[in-house]
Amino acid sequence: MPIPSFDREAALQTAMELIALPGRSGQEQAVSEYVVDRLRAAGLPPETVIHDDISARSPLGSSAANLIVKFPGTMRGPRRLLMAHMDTVPLCAGARPVRDGAVVRAADPHTALGADNRAGVGVLLTAALNILEQKLPHPPLTFFFPVQEEIGLYGARFANLSKLGSPKLCFNWDGSLPHAACLGATGDYALEIVVHGVASHAGVCPERGVSAIAVAALAIADLQENGWHGLIVKGKRTGTSNVGVIQAGEATNVVTPSARIRAEVRSHDPQFRVKIVQAYEKAFQKAARRVHSTLKQRGRVDFRSELKYESFRLEESEPCVKEALRAIAAAGLRPETRISNGGLDANWLSCRGLPTVTLGCGQQEVHTVHETLLIEDYWKACQIGLILATNSAVD
Repeated sequence: MPIPSFDREAALQTAMELIALPGRSGQEQAVSEYVVDRLRAAGLPPETVIHDDISARSPLGSSAANLIVKFPGTMRGPRRLLMAHMDTVPLCAGARPVRDGAVVRAADPHTALGADNRAGVGVLLTAALNILEQKLPHPPLTFFFPVQEEIGLYGARFANLSKLGSPKLCFNWDGSLPHAACLGATGDYALEIVVHGVASHAGVCPERGVSAIAVAALAIADLQENGWHGLIVKGKRTGTSNVGVIQAGEATNVVTPSARIRAEVRSHDPQFRVKIVQAYEKAFQKAARRVHSTLKQRGRVDFRSELKYESFRLEESEPCVKEALRAIAAAGLRPETRISNGGLDANWLSCRGLPTVTLGCGQQEVHTVHETLLIEDYWKACQIGLILATNSAVD
């Protein structure tokens, strides 16, 4: 079956309209409505649209739901799932996309673009619209648009899998290079550490206080000095960690009585990841014992760790991987495979029994004000998406 053609300028316009929509994590309703409106205008039957409301299951609740669109097949074959998350990071708020030669960038230099992941949504919508408008033959399809990826992969983690139609081949668009298939990604623990100190007047009697900031500083310095912060290499085992948020104090004349620290720990090795978490807890408990007042009071630490997502790695023999590499080659590119040090919705789908390969759609320098969308790469991603959705290729 030959590869279907599509209107490249229309596909790019779709991506730019998606980028211009508001939709940070938990507030993706406008994006969901745009997708549904475009599909219904192209003839999609209303009963094929499902909203998987995760508000009762996500820790953050949600004003938006996971969006699921199911196409009955017009030809035999296993059901295929195409996925792209709808939310963007807060830095994308107010983004206005402009075409600048071979790229799309944000008009405002102080905002990120939001190609992560509106370009992925654009790939899915382009495939679905062309199937409807051109009446292209296709196997059974599920288009899955999860919410809340950027804050912990909650949409994929808490999705009701029974509503996805038991797909056998799963593809996720959330990356850069269209010729690269991501077969695995790291796992991540979120750490929340509360240091309890003792308040006192910082000028009159500081020695009677226990500074929570001092405890936190000692702990972080210990982690840094002993190689447990930043890039972590212990023999053949590797990982990363980062103290990203510290909230403490309201006045300089008070010995700070409490500090809240948020950190993350990542590694592809689940056992080593736990070891890094343990190093954090040990460092903070040790620091709490070192700081004391003249009244022999010491601070204490409440330490909580939560698995945000587990690591995974697919074999190249996995059917979804083989199919993705075939589609990349059919689009005229040389396929490559990669492993990611970031988290993906594919982490949770794969760990929940739906092996999922992730593909690129032209995003560059995501989560920064320098983010761009490479137009040619986006068009290649749309071509690959249409190949996979229609199970077409030149033999």
